[in-house]
Amino acid sequence: MKAIMVMFDSLNRKYLPPYGNSWVKAPNFERLAKHTVTFDNCYCGSMPCMPARRELHTGRYNFMHRGWGPLEPFDDSMPEMLKKGGIHTHLVSDHSHYWEDGGATYHTRYSTWESVRGQEGDCWKGNLDEDIKPSTVLYDQNPLLRSFKMPMYRQDAVNRTYRKTADAGCQTEVFDKGLEFIETNCNKDNWFLQIESFDPHEPFFTYEQYLSIYNMSENSGPDWPPYDQVHETAEMVEMMRKRYAAMISMCDENLGRVLDLMDRYDLWKDTMLIVNTDHGYLLGEHGWWAKNMMPCWDEIVHLPLFIWNPECGCKGGHRKQLVQTIDLAPTLLAWFGQPVPADMQGKDLKDVVMNDGKIREYALFGYFGNQMNVTDGKYVYMMNAVNSGEQLYEYTLMPCLINRRMGQELEYAVLSKPFSFSKNMPLLKIPSASFSYDITSKYGSMLYDLEIDPEQNEPVSDRKTEGKMKDAIQLLMKTNDAPEELFVRFGFEKNI
Repeated sequence: MKAIMVMFDSLNRKYLPPYGNSWVKAPNFERLAKHTVTFDNCYCGSMPCMPARRELHTGRYNFMHRGWGPLEPFDDSMPEMLKKGGIHTHLVSDHSHYWEDGGATYHTRYSTWESVRGQEGDCWKGNLDEDIKPSTVLYDQNPLLRSFKMPMYRQDAVNRTYRKTADAGCQTEVFDKGLEFIETNCNKDNWFLQIESFDPHEPFFTYEQYLSIYNMSENSGPDWPPYDQVHETAEMVEMMRKRYAAMISMCDENLGRVLDLMDRYDLWKDTMLIVNTDHGYLLGEHGWWAKNMMPCWDEIVHLPLFIWNPECGCKGGHRKQLVQTIDLAPTLLAWFGQPVPADMQGKDLKDVVMNDGKIREYALFGYFGNQMNVTDGKYVYMMNAVNSGEQLYEYTLMPCLINRRMGQELEYAVLSKPFSFSKNMPLLKIPSASFSYDITSKYGSMLYDLEIDPEQNEPVSDRKTEGKMKDAIQLLMKTNDAPEELFVRFGFEKNI
């Protein structure tokens, strides 16, 4: 048994031909869809990057108990469990958040791992030349975000001077290393390879051969959208969408290289293939760029997912059932014959692949401290807090944020009793603030019918359906042993 996961970051399903896009050039995604089953109702759970990766490892939601952070000492890690079960696990990635304080326990769960440096503001090359200045940015209107990102913009400009051609690009090098692992081990058994590309995450830095597909060049304006509302012209929005499309075309070419090796070595007979992402991305839809700052619109949370399972032999079809990121860990454990721990709440997707079998009624998703969101595949409900002044807390034994250790926050930390999933370990309970809830709360609670309004243009008023969705949120919070204050925040009783 072997398995390959090709994971892209910030992949918007609406830019992929298998999901109906007619203008983005991605023939290898079309080729992929012919070899796999395409999931039409896959949703993320926790966002953004590292919360999503914690779910990939642990098979359970992250966002109700903490925000961005490392794996916890009590976490079940799918790659580590495979490693302990005699399966060699190998990670190749240029996702620089793995090497920061807030992600530094993920990559070391694999048997072996390789890093590729230089994406985004990765603290890679030290070049103090004052002539190197960021010139490709649409600046965030929020001065706090801008000041946070200015060093990142400068470092990105430095990094690009060392990645001037596609052959030397981060994404190409990631796939080079992944293909090297396949070439070396194609005749061996019991391995799992995760090829993880930071692209098409911003900045949309790519090369002439991909930009030219969309009549663009490297001088066609900024390639780094802000985390902000859209203040730009329609022409600028269109240009940024084309830059994103050029990134997709580059991702597509490298995906094709993996499919070529699957063909060359007939890996289809014994190798599971998963192509996935952590979350999507807004490119002007709903008046926003990026993610994190706004409600969880469909473009952010409704994800592309493709799976080939040799035991099922199903390919070329679509699956309608509701699945989530938390299902990937138990799917891979089951594929390799390893036990799935009780704390994993995701489900093995084999029956969905085989028969489109139903594995859940509802999917929960969101950001730490923000709205609570749920879908049944037809309706999506985005719920505002009823008591938004209720204090938020992060529960952790790894007090780190995205790129730093916690400091003054710990002055007010207390020791909390264990949760049902923390292996009898008490946790630090640390007061926290939600940096984006003030923005999303202005929209109010919203209910959408995706069957009649897939673009989420007009919320519907349906008290009966809204009541069902609230009940689903409350039950899923209880099932996941959400902290008491979260029930108070949303006006629920914990013991229903």
